Amino acid sequence: MSQYKIIFTGPVGAGKTTAINAISDVPPIKTDAAASDMTKNRKASTTVAMDYGVMNLAGGEKIHLYGTPGQERFDFMWDILTNGGIGLILLLDNTRADPFQDMRFFLDAFGKFIDDTSVAIGVTQMDLSSTPSIEDYHAQLQGFGLKPPVFSVDAREKNDVSLLVQALLYSLDPGLAG
Repeated sequence: MSQYKIIFTGPVGAGKTTAINAISDVPPIKTDAAASDMTKNRKASTTVAMDYGVMNLAGGEKIHLYGTPGQERFDFMWDILTNGGIGLILLLDNTRADPFQDMRFFLDAFGKFIDDTSVAIGVTQMDLSSTPSIEDYHAQLQGFGLKPPVFSVDAREKNDVSLLVQALLYSLDPGLAG
């Protein structure tokens, strides 16, 4: 039985906890605490260590899903969580003031991990703010020399999150079609 580990990251409020909740086959473990800084302007609680869930695959294989805290002050958890991971899902909130700045920050912060594995990007809240567009994200990513899959996603929707996971797995091994 094989076991894999995928990391979800992104800024506060991008949907990491929600995405893991939507796709996990077991009740997720969450380490939320009351927001005590500028985060409380976006939401009442925030992840302070990690979120954890599991996807059960055919044949008894499992994908362990780990969500990082979005706040930079908890970045010590990022290295811990990426250890042994096979890839990264970066969630970006399209309603934030500068989602490209968020993207650059997280691509840089997880650069070595991405170089060693792969990344797929999900853009949330596009129903509330349609700009920048997915094409704009692709144009920005060219500057990084990256061509990851980028999708508009609703982190509450299992099918949307599943598409991101599948795209990440396909980018790791293009032979995984179907």
